[in-house]
Amino acid sequence: MLLRTARFGELDAPTLYALLRLRVDVFVVEQRCPYPELDGRDLAPSTVHVWLADGSAVASYLRVLGEPSGAARVGRACTAVPYRGRGLSAQLVASALDLVGDRPCVLDAQSYLVGFYGRFGFTPTGPEYVEDGIPHVPMRLG
Repeated sequence: MLLRTARFGELDAPTLYALLRLRVDVFVVEQRCPYPELDGRDLAPSTVHVWLADGSAVASYLRVLGEPSGAARVGRACTAVPYRGRGLSAQLVASALDLVGDRPCVLDAQSYLVGFYGRFGFTPTGPEYVEDGIPHVPMRLG
């Protein structure tokens, strides 16, 4: 697996298509959440797309966003079905945190993943809430 990072303007069309396709496959189709996946934040100059590539296939993906507070936000973390169970998400989160550096970092974890993100030092910052029918917990590191 090859770790890749890029800002929006650095993405070629086939790569962008593959990243967005994985996100739609996981969040809209698999999790049955019909919501506008393309939220405009992919275009922000501070957004960094991070993924693991297996040849031309996108195995796992997340994005790192800048928040108005100065914190970083990790979001849209997902792994393609054939690549699950190999520790790719942990590898991506560790890589994302390297990019974030010393800045505080926030995320909204699906509730069943609170322990996973806790391994990286994230702690809950609020009560569980439901978004698109899926329980989430806000979390922060730093």
